[in-house]
Parts: sequence; C-alpha cells; structure tokens
Amino acid sequence: MKSIPIELLSPAKNLEVGLAAINHGADAVYIGGPAFGAREKAGNSIEDIEKLCRHAALFDAKVYVTLNTLLYDNEKEQARKIAWDCWNAGVDALIIQDLSLLQLDLPPISLHASTQCDNLTVDRVKELEQLGFEQVVLGRELSIEQIKEIRSQTTVPLEFFVHGSLCVSHSGQCYLSQYIGNRSANRGACAQPCRLPWDLLDADGKVLIKGRHLLCLKDLNNSAHLEELMDAGITSFKIEGRLKEADYVKNVTAYYRQQLDAIFARRPDFAQASLGHCSYSFEVNPEKSFNRGFTDYFIHGRQPNIGSPFTPKSMGEYIGEVKWCNSVQMEILTDKTLHNGDGLCFMDKNDELIGIRADVVHGNKVSCNRPHGAQRGYKIYRNYDIEWQRQVEASTGNRKIDIKLVLEDVPEGYRLIALRHCEERSDEAIQPDSNETSSGWIASAKGLAMTVATPKIPATNPEKALENIRKKALQWGDTIYHPVSLELRFSQPYLIPASVIGEMKRGLLERLKVKGERLKVNNERPRQEHLSPLTSHLSPLMTCHHCIRYANGLCPKITGKPVGPLYIRNGENIFRLEFDCKKCLMYVCTTE
Repeated sequence: MKSIPIELLSPAKNLEVGLAAINHGADAVYIGGPAFGAREKAGNSIEDIEKLCRHAALFDAKVYVTLNTLLYDNEKEQARKIAWDCWNAGVDALIIQDLSLLQLDLPPISLHASTQCDNLTVDRVKELEQLGFEQVVLGRELSIEQIKEIRSQTTVPLEFFVHGSLCVSHSGQCYLSQYIGNRSANRGACAQPCRLPWDLLDADGKVLIKGRHLLCLKDLNNSAHLEELMDAGITSFKIEGRLKEADYVKNVTAYYRQQLDAIFARRPDFAQASLGHCSYSFEVNPEKSFNRGFTDYFIHGRQPNIGSPFTPKSMGEYIGEVKWCNSVQMEILTDKTLHNGDGLCFMDKNDELIGIRADVVHGNKVSCNRPHGAQRGYKIYRNYDIEWQRQVEASTGNRKIDIKLVLEDVPEGYRLIALRHCEERSDEAIQPDSNETSSGWIASAKGLAMTVATPKIPATNPEKALENIRKKALQWGDTIYHPVSLELRFSQPYLIPASVIGEMKRGLLERLKVKGERLKVNNERPRQEHLSPLTSHLSPLMTCHHCIRYANGLCPKITGKPVGPLYIRNGENIFRLEFDCKKCLMYVCTTE
C-alpha cells in the first residue's frame, strides 16, 4: 500500500527563519515575496527566496510564496511579474486570495487558495477545485465532521491550520481594522483591533463588562488531533506565524515534527512528505514559545473558554504557585529549574497580567529588584526561560538524510553508490550510459553513483584494509547525509587510498544536490474570463464563530432568558453585535 504524504508547513518571516524551519523538520515553508503577501512587515527579495528554494530542495521540501492580498487594478502587472520571478526562482506554489489573478498571464505554477478566500463549505472548495487550485487552505473554524464532508465531495488536497494565533473573524471577512483606522486586513495592514480591550454595553448604554479583551482568542493547538485530521482528509498541517522570530518557528516546528513522526511510526499508510530527520539540542515544548493559552477551537464543536479576555499577551508555561512571599521575594512551589533573568508573570486580584523579572534565583526562591506585587497562592507562569532561549537560538536542527552506500570494484576502478530514503537498489539499478566515460556520473531512478578510475591494489592485510575503507566511507561530517549502512562488493580485498574514497564522496555530494533540484512541469489550469475578485465592501465588519454572549454566560439557548441588543465599545468606537443562533454565528456591525 502506498503511503499518503503528510506535509508539515511552517511560516517564514525571512530567509533566516525559513532556513531554520527546514532545518528543524518542516516539509514546506510559506514566505512573503517582494509585495502583496498579506503581511506588510514580512516582505522578501526574490534573491532570498531563491536561496531558500535551493536549501529546501536538498530535502525535497517545498517553498510557497504568499501573494494573497486583494489587488488594485494598477497593481496586477507587478503581481504578475512577481509570480514569474517566483517561478524562475524555483518556488513550488503561490498562495493567493484575489481570484482575478487567474485572468493574468501567470506561469504554470501551482496555485493554493488562501484561507482568506473564506473556505468553509463544500460548494466553496468545489468551486476552487474547478478553477484549477491544487491545494485549498480551509477555514480554522471547521470541525472534523465538516472537514470529512468536504473531503468526501472533493479531491483537491486540503490544508488546515493546527497551531498559532487565531483571528476571531472568518479569514478574509474582517473589515474592522479598515473601518477604524483605514488599515485593511485584506491588504496586509491589520491593526489587530480584536486584541484591544472593549466594554460590553446593553441597549441603554449600561456597562455589563468593562475593559476586557472580548474579541481576543487563545492560540490554536490541534496537536492532539493530528491523526483525526489525517483520517478526515487533511494532508497539509499549517503553523501560523509569518511575523514570528526563528526561536518560535524552531520550537513549534520541532514539536509538530515529533508528533507527526510518532504517528507515522505506527501508521505506515501515512508518511513524511520530505526527506531527513532532525535531532534537537533543546527541550521541545510549545508552552515555552509565545502563547495566550491554547484551544483546539471548533474541531469538536463549540466549547467554553476559547477566549483570552484578560490579556492578549503571552502567559508562557505554568510553573507553580507562590508558597511564601514578601514585597521583593517569593518562594514558588515548582518542579521547574529557575534561572537568573527568567521572565515571570501572574494575574493579580483584578485579573490584570503582571510581569516581573527573576533577578536573583536560589533554588525555588526568587528575589526581585523592585516590589513584585504577588501574593501567597498566586499562580506563576514563566514567559521567558533565559537558558532555554539560549539553547534554541544556538540550535541548528541538525537535519540529516539517511543514505545506504554500496562500494564495489569495476573494471576501471571503484564505484560508490548512494541510495536515499526508501530507494532500493537491484543488481541492474545502476547501469552506465553508452556515452559514459571511465570516470564520471552514473544516474539512476533508484540511486546515484560516482566512478573513479584508478589502479587497484590488492590488500596484504585484508582485515585492516576493509576496516579503513569502512571508516573513511562512513565519515560524512557536517553534510546533511547520514550513512546508515555500507555494503562492500569486491572480487577480492583491496587497499583503496583515502583520497580515492574522498573523491567519490565529494562527487556523490554534488550529484545528490543536483537530484534535489525539481523539474518545472507545465501545469495549465482553466482560464476564467468573468471572475469577480473578493471585495472589501461587505457588511458586517466581522463574521465570527466566537460568540461573546456564549463566552460570558448570556446565551439564551443555555440560560433560557432573552437578551436585548448588545454593543462593544473601545474609546469612541461603538459597534452593534448581531447573533444568528440558528447558524451559531456572531456579527460585529456598525451602528449606522
């Protein structure tokens, strides 16, 4: 049975972060191009993207470029040029939102439908499949059952977010930032008004809840549901975070790599989409990276406590509670090792987040240079582990590709053969081409070989000679290849100079690099002449699965009590909330 390839897709703010993602286990990365990437502060040059593509190719990993903002007519020529530049740089796919791009003279590059296209229904995914999209990024709000329904009626590969920050609005359907400050989320300039504190008002203007982050959600973490999602039809697992730094991407990528590999070990019907395995020099733990607490959102339907009403900031990992304290010292009941310089935080009696620095640590006792404000029994979180941070920053991922080696004697000298991953060599797998010289490359679909012409010297001490050959042939140093076995096929033991073995290995390294370069395939898709791009002139300003009534104990389905009109207010901005209880949706609307 052929295994289904499963892709771990990581974000890349820039080239440095993209390389870190690949080196820590990503099967693919998505990165912004020179413009129109839905993140104003995350643009990258074509030169850097080409460098990333070359590195990714070594592991058969992929690079996707985001071209997913809505475009003005006078920007489409620039977008078309970027698409061609990406194609020529070796990019595997473009992630787009504006469907009018399909009317342009694009290169034959794969197109992925961004989650900004509001991909929440069977009909929507069918439409995108018919338009020629080769992957569709589903909306984060979908449940397992809804994903199964989409999969049962479509064949296009499905991508799903599994980790990172959550937008409270359906992606592509948020116009609040544009309305408040003329900064459009669909143009890559979202000001994140959903992270601000809001008051909840009734129809008479009475404040029901004051100064809480009513639209702010916890961060997504679906690591417990990866196998369910695979069985439901997801083949690409996406980590959010194109504005995140390398330490975040390293840690979260490594975490999901470990989770997926554990599934593959007992589920041979699924397999890693790229080559190579990683080793990590730090504790892989998503709680140590930025997070507002975690939720699996709507994967199994609506549930309480998906919001982060008290703070939009990172709490980090829970480490224990205060056993004893005075104004500048505290003792924490914890099994964690604390360090000088750690960042700690807690919620005070007013449910406000307070951050402190552990200036001096002795065991579980912490001293601060100024009053910390904590009290006995307070829960303490660590949102900055200074020693862990240093370890992550120093981590290279150490990603290696397993190879099997065969060293054999041939009439003109010696031949070293490398087989990657699942490649199996039969006796006829490596055959020289008719125009092959005595020293040169021999390529095969099942392996790569390098032949060196040299006189053959019989070994006077066969045991020692074979020991030296094995030692030299298996030493691949800081390369990305890890030989797991060496088969010697000699008519008799030979004394092979280290220089000859080194020449064969260097040749194989170059050939293995070449093998990583992907061929570009003409990939024509249906051309559409009368498509309408998504528009930002829609009402309401937000369409949300998150419900403020439900989150605050006001849902009439649960209480059995009717609720009058509700409003949210931040400063001078007041918006009306509307609720569609049949669809279980909340809308944020203007008061006009």
